[in-house]
Amino acid sequence: MPIICTFCGILAQMFWNDHAPPHFHALYAEDEAVVDIRTLEVMEGQMPRRALPLVLEWAQEHRIELMADWELCLRNQSQKKICLLP
Repeated sequence: MPIICTFCGILAQMFWNDHAPPHFHALYAEDEAVVDIRTLEVMEGQMPRRALPLVLEWAQEHRIELMADWELCLRNQSQKKICLLP
């Protein structure tokens, strides 16, 4: 599963040709949450209390890019990395 962004020790990833609704996987240590891009709700899994707000804030700021990556995944194309400014 390609990594689309790494921040604060969190990995954001998407599967190619994954099931609806549009979502991404956030991994932090041994925890994983599946987050709906449209609603920013956790669909599955869990994250520590200090990591989840970071994931949701990042997703809010990059929602358009996440949806573009989702569309690429549906077409079995490589996603674009979502870079953070230093």
